[in-house]
Amino acid sequence: MVRGTSRRQDATASQAWLAEVGEAASRDAGGVPVALLGNYLPLLADAAVTGRRPKRTELDAVGQLGRQAAEQGISAGRVVQLYLSAARRLWQDLPTVVRARDQEAVRAATAAVLQVIDDAVATLAEGYALARRDLVRREEAMRRELVDDLLRGDSDLGTLVERAEPFGLDLARVHQVALAAPDRRLPDTGTAINALESVIFDRLGDRDVLVATKEGLLVVLAPAESAAAGRTTPAAPEADLGQLMHRELRRLRHGNPWRVAVGRAHPGLYGIARSYEEAREALSLATRLSVDNPVVNAHDLLVYRMLLRDQPAIADLVAAALGPLTPTRGGAQPLLDTLDAYFRTGAVATKTAHLLHVSVRTVTYRLERIKTLTGYDPTDPEHRFTLQAAVLGAKALNWPTDPLPATG
Repeated sequence: MVRGTSRRQDATASQAWLAEVGEAASRDAGGVPVALLGNYLPLLADAAVTGRRPKRTELDAVGQLGRQAAEQGISAGRVVQLYLSAARRLWQDLPTVVRARDQEAVRAATAAVLQVIDDAVATLAEGYALARRDLVRREEAMRRELVDDLLRGDSDLGTLVERAEPFGLDLARVHQVALAAPDRRLPDTGTAINALESVIFDRLGDRDVLVATKEGLLVVLAPAESAAAGRTTPAAPEADLGQLMHRELRRLRHGNPWRVAVGRAHPGLYGIARSYEEAREALSLATRLSVDNPVVNAHDLLVYRMLLRDQPAIADLVAAALGPLTPTRGGAQPLLDTLDAYFRTGAVATKTAHLLHVSVRTVTYRLERIKTLTGYDPTDPEHRFTLQAAVLGAKALNWPTDPLPATG
């Protein structure tokens, strides 16, 4: 009876001692919960006294604790510090009976304890890493779904506000959407997203910014100044989201060429969807118009959007004003290019010649030929507006490469 009581007292004292070691280790690690040690301290003590190595099930339990730490948002460094500090304190405070053994016994106890530390910390880190990967995948999926719903613009506002909150998005603010398209299949998505997040967070702060992928494009949702909502003039280059994105993407391996399109800034939830549609349309138009600039802004292409809204009317204008150029030798394209350059240089023949790499005489001949064929004189201000609108429409419709859509 006395022996049983003594054993219970020893067990109680041992538990109290291990609890003290755990509390001290928790303080060393900055307050990491003692519960994350699980049965680690008894495993260490058992190894020191008996040399027993932990079972697979016991190590699996340590791996689960690593997963819990990751899910609780505790850094891997602090969790490992908890385990190493606990081992150090336990070894320092081991009962006299262990420390009083002969040298060989102490060496064996040390080796057993170190083996438990090695196995436990490795399993802890593995569990932590697996949980972090799961969390990242889950967050990526949630972010992708949120981006899809935001850009669609027809989801329930209350639900979206709740889902956007963990990402730091205030849907009442003014936002703009930018899209980045690679020339080939999207490269390493994770690297591109991390690069963009890093530079954009540094410039704009880590809230109200969302970077994701959609339909093979990189999507950036970023805040804009309230005064920028509906702006039709370009922003300063150093503050332009598109330029910022393009500079960073060019630094990536295989980073060229990228094309970035930026929608205008609009307020509220539906403004996000509107900005996205503008960016997507700008990306499509820039490709169709063979725009040289790798960064295009929706406000720069507003005239094309206006023209394409009434496609039958603009197709009719192109056919009527420029259709007569088709039967000429070489087709309509050289004369169309001449008109485009002429209007872009402010109707100056010498600048047009320089831009087209032809003689001034060639330019004046072509302009006269256009006048004869169409009845519109490019040098006449009254005719110039009709011809310029027709040229813009032809570019938007990719004519004469593509046939004009039916107008009937």
